[in-house]
Amino acid sequence: MKITRIETFLVPPRWLFCRIETDEGVVGWGEPVVEGRAEVVRTAVDVLAEYLVGRDPLRIQDHWQVLSKGGFYRGGPVLSSAVAGIDQALWDIAGKVYGAPVHALLGGPVRDRVRVYAWVGGDEPARLAEEVSAQVEAGFTAVKMNAAGRTSPLATPAETAAVVERVAAVRDVLGPGRDVAIDMHGRFGPAGARRVLHAIEALHPLFVEEPLLPEQGHLLPALTAATSVPIATGERLYGRADFLPALTAGIAVAQPDLSHAGGISEVHRIGSLADTFGVQLAPHCPLGPIALAASLQIAFATPNFLIQEQSRGIHYNKDADLLSYVVDTEPYRFDAGHARRTDRPGLGITVDENAVRAASRSGHAWRNPVWRHDDGSFAEW
Repeated sequence: MKITRIETFLVPPRWLFCRIETDEGVVGWGEPVVEGRAEVVRTAVDVLAEYLVGRDPLRIQDHWQVLSKGGFYRGGPVLSSAVAGIDQALWDIAGKVYGAPVHALLGGPVRDRVRVYAWVGGDEPARLAEEVSAQVEAGFTAVKMNAAGRTSPLATPAETAAVVERVAAVRDVLGPGRDVAIDMHGRFGPAGARRVLHAIEALHPLFVEEPLLPEQGHLLPALTAATSVPIATGERLYGRADFLPALTAGIAVAQPDLSHAGGISEVHRIGSLADTFGVQLAPHCPLGPIALAASLQIAFATPNFLIQEQSRGIHYNKDADLLSYVVDTEPYRFDAGHARRTDRPGLGITVDENAVRAASRSGHAWRNPVWRHDDGSFAEW
């Protein structure tokens, strides 16, 4: 079997899909994207396709080595994301060839269902309690929220108090039997993060995500030592080597993104590495249906998996949503806050190719906002 064609599709709201076709008619799908830089990743996929066309799609690990390392310069979000989407599609093909789900090819399932959480925003707290109540009624046992919107370089007492107020309101709705995770997006700075973590300890968050920016990883050991709150990070880390300092720093939850951190192949290795540190895996995934399908395959096969992010109802999805480009929505039906395991081959989904091709004709040019402080200086988004 040989790879005959690799195509990419820019589809709303902000996604990039990859389709790999073989001479035997087996097709695999992946989701290679850097949000806000999808066109750049698309070009990277085109370059990598020069090597892949004409080769055996089942040599997944060999292809991963060549695509990741064969160009001499390695790593970074663009290359790692391009490799990630291709890797997902190759695993999808392998599963279809062998008639097995990807989690079976990774050694078999370790669980029958995967806990997922819902996103409830948090930048603007007015409707926060209402949004959380709606997710509880929908059966979710965990939600994630932003700690705050734009934040001063050194958080003011009012900003810190506002975080506590929002988290407390969510905890009141959830009660002690459900979980809230908090995303700080590196907006608070090291000193502000310490203050906020101390202030919310009693509210028992499941984890606090990105209290520091990824380039401040050298400060993680002191932060994890200063709090009992579980620290999570990883959406802006792109491989095992990037994760090792965070793991040794004492984080509790690793959050590689299946569309950024080298795909199924590398995230499976990151999960095993994290397990040696007693760290749980919670893949980052505010993206589309293919990225989520790949994440779920990892979750079913990873002993130290904790919980899965998913984008249904997330505020980015204005022109399309998680179900817009799939034929069968059953894999995305959540029962009591869980996704159930199936034995469908490959990634376990059927992409609606007609819908993808139609949407790609208009495409998108999504860019993340650029925030500024009151004095006009750059602010972390």
